[in-house]
Amino acid sequence: MSYNDDELLMISGIQHYHYCKRQWYLIHAEQQWSENLYTTKGNILHEKVDDPFVVETRGNKFISRSLPLVSYRLGFYGVSDAVEFILSDNGCYIKSKNNKYDVTPVEYKAGKPKSDDCDKVQLCLQALCLEEMLDVNIEQGYLYYGKTRHREKVHFTRELRENVAALSNTMHSIIKDEITVFPEHGKKCDRCSLKNLCIPKIKITYSSVNRYIKSKLIDKEGIDA
Repeated sequence: MSYNDDELLMISGIQHYHYCKRQWYLIHAEQQWSENLYTTKGNILHEKVDDPFVVETRGNKFISRSLPLVSYRLGFYGVSDAVEFILSDNGCYIKSKNNKYDVTPVEYKAGKPKSDDCDKVQLCLQALCLEEMLDVNIEQGYLYYGKTRHREKVHFTRELRENVAALSNTMHSIIKDEITVFPEHGKKCDRCSLKNLCIPKIKITYSSVNRYIKSKLIDKEGIDA
């Protein structure tokens, strides 16, 4: 299966979806967004690394920032924080450098390492885009966390790749079939910039409100009849 340009979803969305399906839905389906302390910190960190005109050369490698990414097989597009190209006889050929390089994506995060895989699936998706674009195999990448100032190595295992593919299929199905994603209240809601838009604690009232509206419509139809 291959997606066209109009069907492409944002790469950053897979991190949102893995972290909270409702958050992803509000941002990417309903186009709603709100800033808080955590998102502001993230924006500041990315401003320091996202410069599309900077290519750093360090010994046997060069670093490209804000590299456009796309995968028509999975249906995603976006921009990388940084991609490191390291000289290697077994790497992919880069015409502008007239040499072969191993490719390593690097994603910057303002906080600290997560207990789940939400950051890892985003980085893996970036790697899958690069693999499709450059016809190369990428075994690992790095997540840099601003709070710890440490890079965490991520291996792109078969399990992680399969997880990304499964998330991709579900996300596209939700958009295509116009499925509404309702909130599920939890501890992470307190840190979410969309808390006041989502109002997760009132989820339990949705079904009763829906029944109330339907009952009123039925009553009105009975009166008009």
